[in-house]
Amino acid sequence: QVQLVESGGGSVQAGGSLRLSCQASGSISSINSWAWYRQPPGKQRELVAVATSSGTTNYADSVKGRFTFSRDNAKNTMFLQMGSLKSDDTAVYYCNADVSIGGGLPHLAVWGQGTLVTVSS
Repeated sequence: QVQLVESGGGSVQAGGSLRLSCQASGSISSINSWAWYRQPPGKQRELVAVATSSGTTNYADSVKGRFTFSRDNAKNTMFLQMGSLKSDDTAVYYCNADVSIGGGLPHLAVWGQGTLVTVSS
């Protein structure tokens, strides 16, 4: 019963900033990687940022230089600091984590429920 809960979405004017959070809970042995995705209205889901197993973070070209990923390992929480927001950043943002739950079971990907970010001008 691993769950991810996102928060921090809302409405912001272009040029503003928001900070999204994603907290994992449940029977977690380890979190192997974190990622943020987003789905703009009427469009396909796209990868925003991913923290790789090597410890590096990669960003989509569309957000590079504006968004920053971070995490608090002690609290099993990750964050997406979004700055210089523009209208095409409007989307439902989803966090994703690859987790190990122990007990000899394989790792699995867990998704949050999504949080809406609306950027207006």
